[in-house]
Amino acid sequence: MKTKLIVFATTALLAATGFAQSTTATETPKKHATVRQRKLNQQARIHQGVKSGELTKHEAHNLEKKEHALNREERNMRKMDGGKLTKQDRKTLHQQQNQLSKQIYKDKHNKRKRSS
Repeated sequence: MKTKLIVFATTALLAATGFAQSTTATETPKKHATVRQRKLNQQARIHQGVKSGELTKHEAHNLEKKEHALNREERNMRKMDGGKLTKQDRKTLHQQQNQLSKQIYKDKHNKRKRSS
């Protein structure tokens, strides 16, 4: 009986460990969002701002222009490194995405409203 209990406890422990590893390996924490995911999130924020009227046409155009320049820079970085981004490239892009994110926030929360 004691042996069965030890075997059962060991099996349960291994199964729980395996389950914990499989769930953490597939989930990407918000803190480590990829360059691509951040790009998609920011595009959605701009689109939502236009739709809700929080962004004027000029503000939206300016943000889209900055987003386009950031995309072009990312493409050029990938070209230089065989389709990959180096650690320094990712750091640079994240800093620029942070600046763009702050600009989106500022533009959406100023008192200007889009005219109908």
